[in-house]
Amino acid sequence: MSGTSNSTSNKMNVPEARAAMEQFKYEVANEIGVPLKKGYNGDLTSAQNGYVGGYMVKKMIEAQERAMAGKTQG
Repeated sequence: MSGTSNSTSNKMNVPEARAAMEQFKYEVANEIGVPLKKGYNGDLTSAQNGYVGGYMVKKMIEAQERAMAGKTQG
């Protein structure tokens, strides 16, 4: 992969969105019943954490699709 890293990181493409994304993460966790809290969450399973991340992506895709649909209807 000539010089690029494929590892995950907490680097955001839009750093200004960090607080909003953090809040979104807690809202999603609450919505799906995962007891995510600020600070240490080592007691959660990887499945629970993965479910939060996956559901966040699903909701972001749905929001983008709605935005795109709204833009094309003129």
